[in-house]
Amino acid sequence: MRAGLLLGVLLTAACGGAEPEPAAEPEAPPSAGTIERLDPAFDALVPADAVIEELAGGFGFTEGPAWIDDGDGYLLFSDIPGNRIVRWDPDGTVSDFLNPVYEGEHEEGRLVGSNGIIVDPDGNVVFTEHFNGRISRIAADGTRSVVVDSFEGGRLNSPNDLDYHSDGSLYFTDPAYGLPTPEAREQDVNGIYRLSADGELVRLGEQTGPNGIAFSPDESTLYVADSATRQWMAYPVNEDGTLGEVELLLDASASEESGSADGLKIDEQGNLWATGPGGVWVIAPDGTHLGTIKPNEVPANVAWGDADRRTLYMTARTGLYRIRVNATGDR
Repeated sequence: MRAGLLLGVLLTAACGGAEPEPAAEPEAPPSAGTIERLDPAFDALVPADAVIEELAGGFGFTEGPAWIDDGDGYLLFSDIPGNRIVRWDPDGTVSDFLNPVYEGEHEEGRLVGSNGIIVDPDGNVVFTEHFNGRISRIAADGTRSVVVDSFEGGRLNSPNDLDYHSDGSLYFTDPAYGLPTPEAREQDVNGIYRLSADGELVRLGEQTGPNGIAFSPDESTLYVADSATRQWMAYPVNEDGTLGEVELLLDASASEESGSADGLKIDEQGNLWATGPGGVWVIAPDGTHLGTIKPNEVPANVAWGDADRRTLYMTARTGLYRIRVNATGDR
């Protein structure tokens, strides 16, 4: 038998007489949740192949995420009963950024620590505190100081969430959810406040359960979630920083799913990405409920992250989740 023919026979035998099969495509990771699409406009914001990822777990109750632009960037979030601010890095590393938040004695499991976190105009990390009843700041050198802790001579209840206006003023909510004891309450209402850049604190309004807070991209509207009523409210912002007459944006009180109106963020188009019953409700500026992102645990707050601000990070009960979307977060 000629050498060439013999080689062909041997190769055919070795390959079983068949063409080699193409390499299998890697399977997409299973989604850590589901996505509910209610309006065609939702598809332009959340692509059909979007996947919810679980990044970390085992926490007490996660809240108040904020993306930090330092190096490759990282995420901070609160573990409220854990009494610490946690740092999550893109390589998956989880570490303590601040531990403890509250240094006094407390019962295990109480909502003792920080909640909402934000970066101020000078690049400092600013966060609300439950048991301490205040808002604090950590500078780049690690120095910790108090931003505000009282109104008209009485301690704040338990500041919850916060957002900065471009003029440097800080708007925040102050419900009573995180009071150490009922006797610690010194404010008779659950307020919405404005701390001006020069340090003047004004109570702008009140709600039954004011919680998440954020400005529209043009800052003409302030959105505030009311956890007690499961509603999202819209306030016109006046030129002097005060608020006009409130309007109801959307009412979720009829939902049978667990969860309430809680933390929220805005995208560049003015849509709200607001934690609510069952997941993150995507709400158009006119109040239309476009769809819901539902991780395996009901989320309490969200943050835009990564350099392009097109990743939505979700703090949900004991875990941290994310999803890549087509929307860009409002900076």
